Amino acid sequence: MMQLRAWLCAALLASGLQFQAEAALAQAEEATATAEGAAAPEVSADAEISRHQAEPRDPGRGVVTNLPVPRYVSLKGSEGNARRGPSLSHRIDWVFRHSGLPLRVVAEFGQWRRVEDQDGFGGWVHYSLLSGVRTAIILKDMTEVLNRPEEHANVMARAEAGAIVRLNECTPDWCRISGGGEKGWVPKTAIWGVDPGEVRD
Repeated sequence: MMQLRAWLCAALLASGLQFQAEAALAQAEEATATAEGAAAPEVSADAEISRHQAEPRDPGRGVVTNLPVPRYVSLKGSEGNARRGPSLSHRIDWVFRHSGLPLRVVAEFGQWRRVEDQDGFGGWVHYSLLSGVRTAIILKDMTEVLNRPEEHANVMARAEAGAIVRLNECTPDWCRISGGGEKGWVPKTAIWGVDPGEVRD
């Protein structure tokens, strides 16, 4: 009986020492992980965007491309998902469904561009879904397409509201558009997809 009790005491003591050793090892590992985390914290996309925006740069240029921001682009395919943030892990907030739709780039992050449509809807879109081809959308129904950038010029065609057209040259007040086999000039106030003072050759 005495031998059994001695063996149990020895076993419990050894077990206690092993437990203490394992606890000490766990504490050491946790301290190491904490130190490493403090040295290289995980940075969220939103935090990284804020860091890029805080860096000294030309306020009128994108942090990735150095192209003007805001600027206009168009949807390359017939569909494009706009996400809550600049990654595939972010949920889809909006879906663009018109090929050639004009979009306005308002921010950049890596391979992602934050875009919005004429109504301000949008989100982050992968750059591969966008094209540099300039388009515009007709705002006023039965907009007159004229043969010259003059108010009383000859009417070449009429365009319906919502029609997507190719944007060509622009003066401060007029733009030459093409679409549906027709081309001509319209006032800038009749389209969306170009800035008021923008001039294109």
